[in-house]
Amino acid sequence: MAKTDNKADKTKEWRKIVRKRMYKATKEEAVGRYRTPFPPFNYRWEHVQTVVKLAVRLAELTGADVEVVEAAAWLHDVAKYNAKQKHPQKGAEQARKILPKTDFPPEKIERVAKAIEVHMGLWRKEPLANLEAAVLWDADKLTKIGLTGVFHWLGDSLSQGRSLEMVEILELGHTANWQERTVASMHTEPARKAAAERLRRYRALWHELEEEVHGHDLGGGSRKL
Repeated sequence: MAKTDNKADKTKEWRKIVRKRMYKATKEEAVGRYRTPFPPFNYRWEHVQTVVKLAVRLAELTGADVEVVEAAAWLHDVAKYNAKQKHPQKGAEQARKILPKTDFPPEKIERVAKAIEVHMGLWRKEPLANLEAAVLWDADKLTKIGLTGVFHWLGDSLSQGRSLEMVEILELGHTANWQERTVASMHTEPARKAAAERLRRYRALWHELEEEVHGHDLGGGSRKL
């Protein structure tokens, strides 16, 4: 099983560089999405930081290469805003350009790029064969289900200046019908267990919120107003 990075590892140049490069990309995206580089909630930056934490933890639990997984997690959405649907390919290209200029192990760079290239999609028909790519995919999708996904979505919506009514929030929560396929697509055992539990909490949240908003928790009959 892969070991957690020690204190010396945390000061490595490549980590500082890819983190800085990703943060720059999120500010550029924020200007386009929110018309300011410093919104109340920078969705992309929050998303990427969460993916990194989950990916490193999954790598430690599954024996995947932690360096490959962490570098891929930092850079997986570096081209998201400008390249849209082609951002995995463009992100891989960026990794191939950025990492050789750092102290990142050169023999691992292509593995990072390959993991980034295949992280697209909320679910998969066929599982990924490469462990590092599978770990990155799982970590990325875990951020989109469960309570994390809810608060990331709300933060993003508010930063965009959207006026949200509770009825709309509830409707969006109930009509998101892709999560089961995401849970079924998880590759690693820790991610499968976590995804199932996150989906349970996600559904429970919307149920409890609706109970409170409509006063169903008060008992008795109900009528629409």
